[in-house]
Amino acid sequence: MRNILYLVAVVLVITWALGFFAYSAGGLIHILLIIAVISILLGIIKRKGI
Repeated sequence: MRNILYLVAVVLVITWALGFFAYSAGGLIHILLIIAVISILLGIIKRKGI
């Protein structure tokens, strides 16, 4: 499960980076970044068992 979570986070960060530099999609790109950051934080929290 943890590997899938990190994979989703990496894909979202890459999508955000491509969208940020190649396209001007506005708020959608920032929402993808926020979702990626939240996914990474959830993975860290679940790994530590908090």
